[in-house]
Amino acid sequence: MTNWLPSLSDGSGPIYQRLADRIESDIAQGVLPPGTKLPPQRDLAFDIGVTIGTIGRAYALVRERGLVSGEVGRGTFVLGHDAAGDHAPHPAPIPFGGTRARSDESARRGQLVMDSTSAPDLGQGEVIGTLLADIAREHPDKIVDYTRSMPADWREAGARWLAADQWAPDPGTVVPTLGVHASAMAVIAAVTSPGDKIAFEQLTYSSISRSANLIGRRSIVIRTDDFGPVPEDFERLCAQQHPKLAFLIPSLHNPTLTITPVDRRRDIAEIARRHNVWLIEDAIYAAMLDEQPTPIATFLPERTFYVGGLAKTVSAGVRGGWVACPANLAARVQVAHKMVTGGMSFLLAELGARLVLSGQADAIRQAARDEIEAREAIVREAFAGLDMSSHKRAPFAWIKLPDPWLSGTFKNVAASEGVLIDDEDEFKPGRTEQIYHRFRLGFSALARREDLRGGLATVRRLIDSPNSGYDNYG
Repeated sequence: MTNWLPSLSDGSGPIYQRLADRIESDIAQGVLPPGTKLPPQRDLAFDIGVTIGTIGRAYALVRERGLVSGEVGRGTFVLGHDAAGDHAPHPAPIPFGGTRARSDESARRGQLVMDSTSAPDLGQGEVIGTLLADIAREHPDKIVDYTRSMPADWREAGARWLAADQWAPDPGTVVPTLGVHASAMAVIAAVTSPGDKIAFEQLTYSSISRSANLIGRRSIVIRTDDFGPVPEDFERLCAQQHPKLAFLIPSLHNPTLTITPVDRRRDIAEIARRHNVWLIEDAIYAAMLDEQPTPIATFLPERTFYVGGLAKTVSAGVRGGWVACPANLAARVQVAHKMVTGGMSFLLAELGARLVLSGQADAIRQAARDEIEAREAIVREAFAGLDMSSHKRAPFAWIKLPDPWLSGTFKNVAASEGVLIDDEDEFKPGRTEQIYHRFRLGFSALARREDLRGGLATVRRLIDSPNSGYDNYG
């Protein structure tokens, strides 16, 4: 019923609230029966003389009340009584076999979260819940106390999870952490001082550079190409600016998806050795690969901190992470981690270790790989004909925008249409003249493949309609 036009003369309060109340009233009176499609937000905004943001807030409010469902690419539909009632059944977990519905704040606002690359929801919550119950039953004293020691199996789990291509760290060098971000910041705190320079690739996981800047370190940039950091530029940077540390993502680079060849990894390691530069090798996405390339840590074990975790493969909420340190530096990093994070949680560290040592983490990872592969195929089909980088094991794509789109403008327009993405500036460690005209689209955090298809349809429509970037979305 796209010709429905509500009267807002009655009632009080903001317009969006009056509109939401009118929708609820018309649903109750049968004016909007189940299955009715509400008018497109832009059309209704024009008809009643308000901004599209006002309509969006009203639609979000009736979604929160359980009266309608939003399907990006199709519209907003009135739910039936059973679906909207207080006693609507909740979906049962689907252990490692497809994705299940997930409710979060963004979903309640009617937005599709495509700016996240967390592990897909495969029903692993059931496994995690069982393990948590076991831990609480077996260690009631430890889960209510501070963590005062590091059990050997926590380190063993980390060594097992981080192992790659005939390389495995000594468990004695492994420090359990609250995720890869915490790992990196612990290393930065342990081996650098305020004022020291840290080198980052031109595009990177910029939260590390911003966090490092927050605690007084300075970011500098290594030039990159289609194969990762350019060794000659890294050499120049080391000779001229003397960075104390470099943060690198050589496998399934975020956001470009580059996998640095082994020979270049060896060259980077040799340059770091000559100039006494510490390296942090971020392997969070490498864990998704069926066969991981030889780590840089293989060539420079005495100066490389190899970090990884469970966020992209098992569960971001577990906050499971580990860092394999150069010999004799594990204790120093462990203390630094405690200082910058407040200390390790027994419950989370024990959970992460049990997931890995029981084999459950590997089972979930394989299911996640299968799901990501299926979704990546959907993404490739949706963006056929565009310049796009993707990988069957990576939960995101790096997409080139056609002229005249600008990355930041496109991000804002997509958000106004209910789709959250990351523009290229999100991945820049500092100001740069380099412009890519690209955006990163994550596709693992959505509840269902149907949501993915709807979001992709919206994004593709926007890409193919560049003039919409000049519309007023206020």
